[in-house]
Amino acid sequence: MPLFWLSLAFILGIVLGEYLEWHFLTWVILGVAALFLLFLFLLLRHFSAHRYQDILASIPFSPGFYPLLVFFFCLGAIRLTFAQPDLEAADFIAAHNDTGREVVVRGVLDSPPDVRDTYTNLRVRTERLRYDGEPQSLPVTGELLARTSANEVWHYGDYVALRGMLETPTENEEFSYRDYLARQGVYAAMLSAEAVRLESGRGNPILAVIYTLKKRALETVYQLWPNPEASLMAGILLGVESGIPASVQQAFEDTGTSHIIVISGFNITIIAGLFVLLFSRLLGHLRGALAAAIAILIYTILVGADPAVVRAAIMGWVALLAWLVGRQQAGLTTLAFTAFVMAVFNPYILWNVGFLLSIAATLGLVLFADPIMHTFTHLSSRFIPVDTAERLAKPVGEYFLFTIAATVTTLPVIVYYFRRASLISFLANPVILPVQPLVMILGGIAVLLGMVFLPLGKLVAVFTWPFISFTIRVVESFAQVPKSSLVLGSVSLISVVLFYALLLGVTIGASRLRQALAERWQGWRSAVSAAGLILLGLITIFVWLAAAGAPDEQLQLTLLDTNTDRVSGEAILIRSPTGRYLLINGGPSSLQLSDSLGRRLPFFHRKLDYLIVAGPEQGKLDGLPRVVEQYPPGAVLWAGPQSADSGARRLRQVLAAQELRITPAASGQSLDLGAGANLQVLAAGKRGAVFLLAWENFRALLPLGANFEDLEALDYGREIGPVTALLLADNGYSASNPQEWLESLQPQAALLSVALNDWEGRPDEPLLDVLADISLLRTDQNGWIQLRTDGQQLWVEVERR
Repeated sequence: MPLFWLSLAFILGIVLGEYLEWHFLTWVILGVAALFLLFLFLLLRHFSAHRYQDILASIPFSPGFYPLLVFFFCLGAIRLTFAQPDLEAADFIAAHNDTGREVVVRGVLDSPPDVRDTYTNLRVRTERLRYDGEPQSLPVTGELLARTSANEVWHYGDYVALRGMLETPTENEEFSYRDYLARQGVYAAMLSAEAVRLESGRGNPILAVIYTLKKRALETVYQLWPNPEASLMAGILLGVESGIPASVQQAFEDTGTSHIIVISGFNITIIAGLFVLLFSRLLGHLRGALAAAIAILIYTILVGADPAVVRAAIMGWVALLAWLVGRQQAGLTTLAFTAFVMAVFNPYILWNVGFLLSIAATLGLVLFADPIMHTFTHLSSRFIPVDTAERLAKPVGEYFLFTIAATVTTLPVIVYYFRRASLISFLANPVILPVQPLVMILGGIAVLLGMVFLPLGKLVAVFTWPFISFTIRVVESFAQVPKSSLVLGSVSLISVVLFYALLLGVTIGASRLRQALAERWQGWRSAVSAAGLILLGLITIFVWLAAAGAPDEQLQLTLLDTNTDRVSGEAILIRSPTGRYLLINGGPSSLQLSDSLGRRLPFFHRKLDYLIVAGPEQGKLDGLPRVVEQYPPGAVLWAGPQSADSGARRLRQVLAAQELRITPAASGQSLDLGAGANLQVLAAGKRGAVFLLAWENFRALLPLGANFEDLEALDYGREIGPVTALLLADNGYSASNPQEWLESLQPQAALLSVALNDWEGRPDEPLLDVLADISLLRTDQNGWIQLRTDGQQLWVEVERR
């Protein structure tokens, strides 16, 4: 135990050193004073111990231990001061922040690019800096975060030149982005950077191999599953959360299940606990632990072995060591010592969410997993035969009870960082947690096999998909419950510390009380877990039945909501009566587009029969380049210029890599969709094309790339006649939707794709006045909009009413 308290003192010194902000010499003086006091106690013990034998015997530790605690506390604070750079040094990048002058910075990407929806973050280890207009460059050091275009491809080790203005990361009353980045070693930002690759391959060769492996694994994930299942699996297995749609992330936060998608000790704990229990029965106590350690190592390599995963793996190995020793005190000591070693190398790791979740989850395993398992078996045997209790313990205990221990100890961390407490988490977690070991293990096997032989990986992925899909649908369903989440605002760090102090006190000093409480409530928990397994089976069956009974032989037109960041575009998915899928444009958000397609395309039909580029202007195609890699089209019809902007150029490169021939759109062309349905090109010009989707009595006009010449050529709609539905051109721009045009078409419903608070102020108020007597459906208010018809009748569904 002394090692436990010394490690804890060092960690506490780092934390308080951050908040007290005392001068370096203050901590040195306190540390020297503690050593001097320790020296005095050692002298006292050597020369006069026999005089104070009774007093010394009553003290929990040797009196010299307490000044040693103070010394380690000061060491922690001193270590933190050494980790803080001199921000005003001329050769440090942060000294050039906020000058108001444009600079050119050269450096090396020392981590893989962080690809977001509409931009890419590059973390650059800087080497040279030159102010615009000056001939000489300066040597600089330090990390820089640069934000660049999402349509450029970057790799770890690229030597780049960045042009822009250096800024100090922002902060406000709710969140300090400056402190967040500083704890990662980043003190400067270039939020609008022009980047040029100068050279490649400047990174560490070993890290380059690891990052390449992770990239390959990520590509495999998106080849094995549709979205949003693929993006969630990427978060669970690889720690890549940037692809998860915002709505899905919010659902996990609202239900208190966000720990599922954070690579942490929670994931490793499940793997370690499961493999220990499985292999210890087959291989024995020691060999079972060794097999679990190997499983953790394989998982770590699979996900790319980045620092967050390595931290989680170490926590898993610590838990295994504690389990082998068989003593809680030894487990706590090992856990604290491991955190101490990590903090020595990087004191800011104590503010990393992944690290804290790793510590908290492993703490739950060390303190509670084994007692809960024994208590469950003991209580179950009172009501059912022993053999039956042991058989029940396998699905309930091995797949559920370990997660309960981790959930209890990770809850304060989640509340502190996400500032919300889910009132429904204790219902949501028992339902989804039993399947998480299957998600991680089967998903990991599928990815590993898919990286070697893709068809074999797809075979395993088929069996994994119901569980990951079940997880998402259950979480989204629970998130719809009114007032399911309580927003707490800022939660004090003292509250979190007091919670863990109380937890440790109850665990160590009142073991009998803890065991009594466990016995009292264990029967209830086991009943809930059993009910959860039954519910899992029923919902899985219903999901498959719903998929098998989906409506067929109908024409569906879905206006997807892929707008983001006040930028408007259009994305239309058409499903023909014979089951063919057409995608027209993609909108600005690749995340929203990928999520929408993943939810609508069948699991075994993850491709597009046609991709139609109807108007390649700014914002119309930005979501397509990354998505068509996941959902490759069988044929491409392109209207308008093929190099309109960076999104169009990037899309053309991706299509060329897939060896797809692009067919230029021309007036009079028609695509046969089967069963008599067709998509006609009414006009094609420099901006794009006008399309008419027709099937029996249904007619939908889609003027995605219309210009004024097209309107005149079509005699302002008189050549077309009345239509069932009309997509408003240019996101509701009045000049592109003249009143004469609307009067000629007489649409039963008008569809509008526009972003919330569109930066151009769309839709225009005069146009809304003209549409007063027409049913108007718009994505900023209704979300996605689906028209479904059998050729005679029309059904309309929207995401929000």
